[in-house]
Amino acid sequence: MESARISSLGRDTRASRLIILLLTIGFVTLLAAASTAFYVQRQNEADARMVAHTLAVEANLGAFASATERMETARRGLILTQNPAFATIMDEAEGRSRAQLASLEALISDNPNQRGRAARLRAHLDAYGRHYRATLGLRGADRAALIGDFANDKGVLEVRAARALVETMLEGELALLKDREARQQRTQSLFTLTLIGTGILLLVVAAATLLLVRNNLVELRASRAELRRLNEGLEELVDARTGELKRANAEIQRFAYIVSHDLRSPLVNVMGFTAELETARKAISGYLEQGDAQGWKAPDAATRLAIEEDLPESIGFIRTSTQKMDRLINAILNLSRQGRRTLAPETLALGDVVGAIVGSLQHRIDETGTTVEVSDLPTVINDRVAVEQILSNLIENALKYLQPGRAGIIRVDGGTDLGRAWVSVADNGRGIEPRDHERVFDLFRRSGVQDQQGEGIGLAHARALAYRLGGNIEIQSELGTGSTFRLILPLVWQNGEEDA
Repeated sequence: MESARISSLGRDTRASRLIILLLTIGFVTLLAAASTAFYVQRQNEADARMVAHTLAVEANLGAFASATERMETARRGLILTQNPAFATIMDEAEGRSRAQLASLEALISDNPNQRGRAARLRAHLDAYGRHYRATLGLRGADRAALIGDFANDKGVLEVRAARALVETMLEGELALLKDREARQQRTQSLFTLTLIGTGILLLVVAAATLLLVRNNLVELRASRAELRRLNEGLEELVDARTGELKRANAEIQRFAYIVSHDLRSPLVNVMGFTAELETARKAISGYLEQGDAQGWKAPDAATRLAIEEDLPESIGFIRTSTQKMDRLINAILNLSRQGRRTLAPETLALGDVVGAIVGSLQHRIDETGTTVEVSDLPTVINDRVAVEQILSNLIENALKYLQPGRAGIIRVDGGTDLGRAWVSVADNGRGIEPRDHERVFDLFRRSGVQDQQGEGIGLAHARALAYRLGGNIEIQSELGTGSTFRLILPLVWQNGEEDA
């Protein structure tokens, strides 16, 4: 029974798109709310700074007005009593007034209107100071006249003008404060409305999404039950097929062994009869030599040519072919035996394995002047014999196919990645054409110039062993530059990884 097709989010493509749309709306809404909150926060901070600035200006204006009032009070006391203590108070109050005015000018530097008023305040303060110093030493009738018309005194007028300017400046700051408070209120209202709208939209989106997901979950539970039933049947089918594959593989190995064994019998006969033909040829050649020596009538030239040249050449071809066929049969038998051999996993320090292989090839390495560099290699749990055969084949090939006229360099590196161990054997030898990268792993297939002994079995055998160990062999090569063969193995071999 075919189960219903279930997409990643919904029961069909339309439902999936609807869920994705709703989730997108929800995320966009949250993003908008976060952006609004950020904007409101920044605006509130700016408004708070401006409010604090206004309050500071108001406080400074109040301090300036208080200092000028104290200054005027001290001047009056000095005029009326001629007490020098009032002169000291007057000087202190004037100094405080000028300090407050300087601070005020710094605070309102961003407000052109207030800067103009502050400049007028300084002019009034300067005029007041000059008048104070001009009337400081008055005596007699001049002092009496000053006291009699004190309401119209220039100092009093300057203080009144300064007080009026302070009031005007305070009114301006108060207007700014009200405007900023109103703007802050509008910003807060916008934030509140945004939060309410966001909350309502999120509730709608969440409700719609939950409804769709609930419907999907119902269908998914039904589909999961169907898949569970199908998986149970699939496991039984896989077990049956695996058993069939194992039996087929065993049958193929037995067939290869039987065929190789049966091929050897006629091959032995051919080789035996070839030896008898060689013996007969020698006897005939001896007979011809005896006839030549005793003056017998010699055979015709064609017969002599067949006996002395054609027959030896044919026998040589037969012998060469039978020897090659014998090597191929031995190789097939060896592959069959290796396929039947029981793997025995053990802890292998691959550095020690490669070191032993390099040591066994040291004489040939020295003869060719090759440099072999071995880095730190990982430790695995696997079959020693199979791993040694694979690495030995890769290192021997690197040593065998060096580039003539170039000092050989072979590097053996290794490491681990995602629960797998790898060992690479890189050389600067002849290299392999890209079209032959996979063909070199085929049985009895070789690449490049055939000037080295071999039957084209080594790499095929190595990759077959790697598959059986739960791994693989990869190749990277460029003709004339060199090759890199990379053996990949599990860190811990499991019986289920064996290629059935």
